[in-house]
Amino acid sequence: MAELYEGFTLCGLAAGQSRENSGLLGIEPGRDTDHVIVTGAGRTVTVYKVSDQKPLGSWAAKQGQAVTCPAVLHGQTGEYVAVQDSKVLRIWRDEDINFEKVFKATLSAAVSRIHALPSSEPLVLFQRGAVRQLDALLAAPQQAVEEVLSEEEVIRWSSCFLEAEQPLLLFSTEKSGECFLYLQKLSPNVLHKYNIGSEGKGVCPIGFTATLENKCITLMCLYSNGCVYKLLVSLHPSAEGEQHLPKSLLMKLPVSEGVLHRAAIASLEEGHVAIVGAPHSARTGDIDFLCIWNTNFQTLQASKELAGGTYGQLWCNAGKLYVTHGKVLTVLPYRCEKSSLAAALGKLKQTSTQEIHFSLAVTLSPSVLNWNSFPHEEPALQLRTGMRTRSRRRSLKSQATLATSVNQVLEDIMGVSREEVEEVLEPFLSCTPVSPQFQLGLAHIAVELLKRSQADPGFYPQSVLARLAQTGRLSHSSCPGFLMLALEKRDYFLAQLCLQHFPDIPEPVTCACLKAFLSVADADLVRVSVDLEGVSLMDGPGQSLEGVQNGFSPVLLEEDSCDVQLTPPKLDQSSSWTDVSLTCPVGLKKSALLNEIIQSSYSESFLLPHLKDLSAQQVILFLQYLQYLYVRSSGDVYTQLPGLRAPTMTQIMDWVSLLLDAHFAVLVMAPEAKELLAQLHRFVRSQVRLYSELGKIQGTLQELSKINKAQEIGLYSIEVIELF
Repeated sequence: MAELYEGFTLCGLAAGQSRENSGLLGIEPGRDTDHVIVTGAGRTVTVYKVSDQKPLGSWAAKQGQAVTCPAVLHGQTGEYVAVQDSKVLRIWRDEDINFEKVFKATLSAAVSRIHALPSSEPLVLFQRGAVRQLDALLAAPQQAVEEVLSEEEVIRWSSCFLEAEQPLLLFSTEKSGECFLYLQKLSPNVLHKYNIGSEGKGVCPIGFTATLENKCITLMCLYSNGCVYKLLVSLHPSAEGEQHLPKSLLMKLPVSEGVLHRAAIASLEEGHVAIVGAPHSARTGDIDFLCIWNTNFQTLQASKELAGGTYGQLWCNAGKLYVTHGKVLTVLPYRCEKSSLAAALGKLKQTSTQEIHFSLAVTLSPSVLNWNSFPHEEPALQLRTGMRTRSRRRSLKSQATLATSVNQVLEDIMGVSREEVEEVLEPFLSCTPVSPQFQLGLAHIAVELLKRSQADPGFYPQSVLARLAQTGRLSHSSCPGFLMLALEKRDYFLAQLCLQHFPDIPEPVTCACLKAFLSVADADLVRVSVDLEGVSLMDGPGQSLEGVQNGFSPVLLEEDSCDVQLTPPKLDQSSSWTDVSLTCPVGLKKSALLNEIIQSSYSESFLLPHLKDLSAQQVILFLQYLQYLYVRSSGDVYTQLPGLRAPTMTQIMDWVSLLLDAHFAVLVMAPEAKELLAQLHRFVRSQVRLYSELGKIQGTLQELSKINKAQEIGLYSIEVIELF
């Protein structure tokens, strides 16, 4: 099974790109899973933080020069490496600003590609097939480079691997319609050549992807006729010289007529591949799709239509797919699970002989199919009968007694009272199998209850709706009116549950919840049941902020005063922005509700327009609470105990920035916000000073991480660590 989640735009493509050229050379991993290096087909190299959709740094060659292969990150030194004008190596760091002043070395031959390895030197692949490690090349940039390839033989694709701490480079070439494969080892220096043949006139490989497992490289080739072939490349071939490499047909894409020109393939986890630029159905013939296929069973698992046309470019990194289409580079998170034949065909592993529509019943079957036989190409599925254990039989019997189809449940709850609805759904909700059918059934029931609640003002099964939300199987997309109904009924407990368990709440609904929470009076929440986890140790309104400061000394970090003139009796020169007399501006229950908003997921660009709907008084109240929350979180040890669902300091700071961006002009003109803005000014200044002090000990902390952990001796020991 595989899923494609909602994607987002990382960046736009360069203006002036053609239909055949997206304007990107490639995407390479950055310092961690949340950073990528994007190399343009012109002069630019940009590092992006994917989760923020923002560039962290960008470098460009001067006019008339070009970056000719994707830039990579040197895993050992933390430096970026790129090639300019095919022969000039460029190496730089994050702090380097001017690309023209960074290190450069001119080589004796043109470079095809640079490949980075996590714990080894990058490999440099030259256009004529020679391979060098970067450090050896930098020692003598003008060293002679041999020509491995014959005349008119061109490199089409390459990839690198690390086996037993030794680097390997695999690359494919093409000459006169014939395709070859080379495997280069560096220790010892051995080159293996394979002939993978051709598939007829006009049919050629247009996409490659490879994985290394159990000392064998699995190469998958996507051909222009829609066929995907698998080739196995041994790391220790027995024969010498050029060898013929057999290939087996893995799957055939539904290409009805014509050939593919711009398509790409990428290996994913658990027997899945992603393909872009190929149709997923013979009926549509539309190639502007990104699809995930199960290679074991040749089934389509997920697909996503891409607007504007694709360019046949696809990259995979850290559970995300990167694809160019139209005028943007889109990131699509994905998830793959180990597949069985039953899951691929959309069936339960054990079903009764009668057809059950949306049934949750599981009955005892006299025989079990051996699903593992199909992938190994056995002539027929073998049936095996087995004895069930007593515990398994008891489990099946108990499930059968609670089994009720969704259709039957929907019929039973039609027109009955709220109490009767609870009685009908109690057995259904008590049986919680993890299956797509159960999740879909819950969504159907929730939608029907919402429709009836909206049509009949006197019908509102609050406890049943709360139980449905607490299952964690619902989402805003499956029942869109769920959360808005809770706000309409002033059911703040249900709204809180939705914020906790719904993973896809849109930004307008999040802002509607925030506005409702800020508008409700604390007195109106007295009789409301609210989950207080994460705020139970916080102070209520009117109580001063007191507690253990946990080694945090804001006075030392904020010695100078704010530039804004304040009234001396209210805030003297010696006080800090973390004044111990600061009180929580809202009650505990409202704090719990606001905390759910702070911890919700959102996109800044979509959230900001809706935040402007808040009134000035609501913004000031929320900012006061965020200030209080941050002071308490940074200074009080009790709020950092594990297990509490409390906002992180980063989340708090992000919301402060969002509110100031959306309402800064209003706040500047509001007299009651003057003192709050002054405190926030010192608040930010203290943060700058804090991180400045932390930066001074960065080197020490890095040295600590390099120290090998000594073996633990006994139940108690004292270890002395010498830093210098």
